[in-house]
Amino acid sequence: MKRILLLRFSFLVLLFLSAAAGAQTWAWDDGTTPFVVSPTQVVDRMLYLADPKAGEKLIDLGSGDGRIVIEAAKRFGAKGLGVDIDKHLVEIARENAKRAGVEKLVDFEVQDLFDTDLRGASVVTMYLLPEVNAKLVPKLLEQLKPGARVVSHDYDMGAWTYDEMIEITLAEKMVGPLGRSRIFLWIVPGDARGHWVSEVAGHGGQWDFRIGQKYQLIDVEVRAGAERQTVRGARLRGEEIHIAVTGLVGGKAWNHMFRGTIRGATIEGEVRVSDGEKERILPWKARRQP
Repeated sequence: MKRILLLRFSFLVLLFLSAAAGAQTWAWDDGTTPFVVSPTQVVDRMLYLADPKAGEKLIDLGSGDGRIVIEAAKRFGAKGLGVDIDKHLVEIARENAKRAGVEKLVDFEVQDLFDTDLRGASVVTMYLLPEVNAKLVPKLLEQLKPGARVVSHDYDMGAWTYDEMIEITLAEKMVGPLGRSRIFLWIVPGDARGHWVSEVAGHGGQWDFRIGQKYQLIDVEVRAGAERQTVRGARLRGEEIHIAVTGLVGGKAWNHMFRGTIRGATIEGEVRVSDGEKERILPWKARRQP
């Protein structure tokens, strides 16, 4: 019995020490702030999915010792803001930024993540509890522009389905899902909903697209004149929309790949038209109907 108690005590000590070296703070509603490490391998994968560019702004919610913000600045030249409710961790992050030579690119603030203004950010990263993620979804969709990337370690966003996910094995991981980590990516979607009308020059006359949308998932119906087309696939990624259809146009079977960018009430792009033997590319411009 003594041996079992000793093993349990040793495990708790190891867990505490691992957390004390950590990089991310979890915000709890009761004001406590347990925090756990984001291993180097996880930080690498998070930045890989986030794909920050020089000059873009990255905000890390629950930034701990600041490693994600600092690495984004060092590797990619991204501007960064880390927020944490633990003053001591914020001081550590600021010192780490100075040692890394990126203090002019990054800033760290003692702040509740729910009070953080996300507008202007191209990337938001986090390692928070799933219920906290779920509460953040409306704020993320309201304040971030289409195309902004959201990356989370271990936990998803509930009803908002992720765009990509990486899973890695980590023997040293002692909290959360033991022995493995998942890194999730979401891309803030543009607004594709509604009835869109377009003309494809010399090919089918008026085209009608009726699009339903839930987050980035879209359901599309397409007609070319009176002919209903079969939608083979449709994808919305930020403001980029792809729609693949097959059907009769002018009494002949055609394949069409529409690709465009949503700009308010307009989609501009191109359509690749093929009859199985020859292929051509035509301009595509659609307007959303009131």
